[in-house]
Amino acid sequence: MNRGMLRVGFVLLMMIMMQTIAAKEVIPETAHQLTSPDGAYVVDLYQTIDGRGKKQLFYRVMYKGKQTILESELGVLIENQLFESALAVPNDDSEIWGENLRFTGVRRDSADTVWKPVYGEYAAIRDNYNELTLHFSKGEQERPSYLTEGYDKNKGYFMDVVVRAYNEGVAFRYHFPEPSNGLFLHIVGEQTQFAMPEGTKAYYERWAQGPYTLLPLEGWNGESERPLTMVLPNGLSVALTEAQMTDYVRMKPGLHPEKKNTLQVMLYSSVDVIPAYSTPWRVIMAAEKPTELIANNTLILNLNPENKLNDVSWIKPGKVIRVTRLTQADALKYIDFAAERGLDYVHFDAGWYGPEMRMSSSALKVSSSRDLDIPEVVRYAAQKGIGLWVYVNQRALYQELDSILPLYQKWGIKGIKFGFVQVGNQYWTNWLHQAIISCARHELMVDIHDEYRPTGFSRTYPNLMTMEGIKGNEEFPDATHNTLLPFTRFVAGAADYTICYYDKRIKTTHAHQLALSVVYYSPIQYLFWYDNPSHYEGEPEVDFFKQLKTVWDDTKVLTGEIGSHIAMARRSGDEWFVGAITNNEPGAVQFKTDFLEAEKPYLATFYTDDDTQPTKTKVKVTRLIVDASSNVKMKLKASGGCAVHLKPAEKSDLKTFRKYSLKTVL
Repeated sequence: MNRGMLRVGFVLLMMIMMQTIAAKEVIPETAHQLTSPDGAYVVDLYQTIDGRGKKQLFYRVMYKGKQTILESELGVLIENQLFESALAVPNDDSEIWGENLRFTGVRRDSADTVWKPVYGEYAAIRDNYNELTLHFSKGEQERPSYLTEGYDKNKGYFMDVVVRAYNEGVAFRYHFPEPSNGLFLHIVGEQTQFAMPEGTKAYYERWAQGPYTLLPLEGWNGESERPLTMVLPNGLSVALTEAQMTDYVRMKPGLHPEKKNTLQVMLYSSVDVIPAYSTPWRVIMAAEKPTELIANNTLILNLNPENKLNDVSWIKPGKVIRVTRLTQADALKYIDFAAERGLDYVHFDAGWYGPEMRMSSSALKVSSSRDLDIPEVVRYAAQKGIGLWVYVNQRALYQELDSILPLYQKWGIKGIKFGFVQVGNQYWTNWLHQAIISCARHELMVDIHDEYRPTGFSRTYPNLMTMEGIKGNEEFPDATHNTLLPFTRFVAGAADYTICYYDKRIKTTHAHQLALSVVYYSPIQYLFWYDNPSHYEGEPEVDFFKQLKTVWDDTKVLTGEIGSHIAMARRSGDEWFVGAITNNEPGAVQFKTDFLEAEKPYLATFYTDDDTQPTKTKVKVTRLIVDASSNVKMKLKASGGCAVHLKPAEKSDLKTFRKYSLKTVL
């Protein structure tokens, strides 16, 4: 679409808006439009004024010509209880910073760069956007270029609305420049709304570790966790989430109490800030196919500052097994198993330093009831090329963080799993992210469990490796839940799903479990959560975990539908790994292997469900030769899956496996 067409479309849109808003009119100088670099997203921002002279700030979003976000309010609710002094004079509308703002100007910007993450789903990430900033003041004073002597102390609050349009989505936030009177801001809520087309349905989940339910935008029991993925009647899939939430409060989308089909940003609690200050980004991602939501999740990282760590050599992603019996003898057995099976870490979970829920339990020493010598375990593990992670509850972290970190660094521990952290309000949000920064100073990686969900902080401090915020495998969800997660939780970033391969309580096939390790991204990947070395009885398919990587140079979403099935391919070097899963019903998955290097044969090892196999896991291992022109078709059992490892074929592979074809295997 050329600029002329966009200009004509914008004028027509303004005319329609003027005709359809009976009691209000658009203020022309405030009406501005922003498009994404590829032209797919169109964002309109404008103020209206009603018959009473009240001004209100609005926005709307179109994606590929389809209504995505209808006219929705913007604004922040500020409740400064001002003392009667010369500092400020309150007025009737001082609490609502979306109403009666005075437009003072506009600025446009753009960027197109490529950056390389320390680790991730891609070796390089493009950061390409167009940006629009609308300047407003609250009160009558002009925005000063800088604070100078003689400004009026009775007036002078300012707010910017910053909007970015990427090819991957749209994001906006509120920025408060330094005020002329020096006051802080007490934010009690947001006007921010998402008015959705009638008939929209959402994958509702009230808490971060809960199940999903597809519901219309009515009758919810409280707010929904984010990302919130929705299905629109025009065929679009839309996800709402937030980014760069480090010193604010968690938002959740909730139903507007008065407006039908409208979601409201609900804040966990109030926020106290000292301007200059920016709120977190509110993020809107739209897609014609739901698989595009997954492919575009780099947007969350792009909305965060770049890596602040000079030395990242100590940050090493890898695969983990949890030590289920916390004794010295068991720890050494797990280390041996990890070394034999191509794992990178062992993990000591809750209980190694005492009852985790007691404030009296000190994480500075091993519990007297445990036969554990951590320095000796670390020494033995290091000889085998294995590192040690430990779990620490927030009670101990809060009381002893400054002592714990240098001690663990001295012991040689590689990472800490934070447990039962408080999330939501400003104090604990800020505390948590500062604790991650402190861990980085002592070269300790971090995995956060329980309710925390990522907003992209791993780009800035990449020692934050992974986090829970998910109904993981340790809770034994069904396969349908597993096919929802890529389109919902994983839009936000990495998740520690804690795969429980051998446990008899799992509700999926074992090939499904193998495939999850590819479908679900986590730089620190737990593979045997409830298992111990004795469970392994030489099952040949477990070699897939040995070959598996946890970070990638490239990622492809091959096929998928929310709650039905998903197939993903990931590359590390010249090797590819594919994972495909289906829901509780039998299903067929088909994909092309055109992601492979052209005219180059690959040895493909398929791991599929097969009840005729003699092992307890019933997984069949099949090898054959494929290339970029192959077309894989497979029938999956109910709650089933398939994992594939592809690597460039050697001459011996061609001689042995060339005679096999896909039809003879799948």
